[in-house]
Amino acid sequence: MTLLAIGILLFAGTHLVKALAPALRSDLQRRLGANAYKGIFSLLVVAGIGLIIAGWRSTVPQWVYTPPASAHLVALALLVVAFWLMVVSSRPSRLRRVIRHPQLSGVALWGIAHLLLNGDSRAVLLFGGMTVWALVEMAAINHRDGVWIKAEAPKPGADLLNLLITGVVVALLAYLHPWLAGVAITGPLPQ
Repeated sequence: MTLLAIGILLFAGTHLVKALAPALRSDLQRRLGANAYKGIFSLLVVAGIGLIIAGWRSTVPQWVYTPPASAHLVALALLVVAFWLMVVSSRPSRLRRVIRHPQLSGVALWGIAHLLLNGDSRAVLLFGGMTVWALVEMAAINHRDGVWIKAEAPKPGADLLNLLITGVVVALLAYLHPWLAGVAITGPLPQ
């Protein structure tokens, strides 16, 4: 569990530097150079992800709560919306005029959905930790950047394409989930 916690803290902490300590970030970029800073940042993020994976796999989960069976469909719907937001975060969309931080909002919904589906200790740490990070990051960015200047609305075709991309991403992740996470979307893998 320690590796999992360190990985989450490393991943979240590295990302929070830009929003919570912009002067530190600028000073490091000036002293190291922009490319060296980006390289170190990338290595720290990858190390965080690696520690999260190693921590997840090495932790013996303990039950914290039993997820309600009635939440299964709600959680799956939240996951579809989460991935839609993540797709929209890097593409033109009218949704970006309504939601200031689509990617971080998607991460928060992803975490909440997984908390509705998983009640063990490592799930609470990972998905709860990532949800808290996304919410803190949004608040910090809002504080740092101030007034939200909304982008121009794209043509409706952009949103249709975003929905199509989201459908492909969700289908691909549903197919790969047993190999990525060890659990099929419909439940545990047969032994």
